[in-house]
Amino acid sequence: MLENIIGLSCCLLCAFPFFIIGHFNRESREPITFWAGDRRLKELVQDVQGYNQEMGKLYCRYALAFVLDGVLFLAHMAAGMVGLGVVCTLGIFLFWKKYQALLQRYGS
Repeated sequence: MLENIIGLSCCLLCAFPFFIIGHFNRESREPITFWAGDRRLKELVQDVQGYNQEMGKLYCRYALAFVLDGVLFLAHMAAGMVGLGVVCTLGIFLFWKKYQALLQRYGS
């Protein structure tokens, strides 16, 4: 049971920064980046408020995926490991695809 709690804790620690970024940067005047240090977004994004609202929701949904995987860890260790693999591979790919779509919608 201890390994299940450790899995839950790891997932919650992974979810925390995504939630912080998504929740507290929604009202920012600077566009929320996908890649750390991306300076080109200031020039690309026209509607920063709308873009940040959508990106904030996206970051919070990705944090929720980690939280749900943590609950899965509590239920079954192997299922939690599979879920973690899915969240870290397919999840980040889908996150990136949605980010690209947001750039198309709110970009110049």
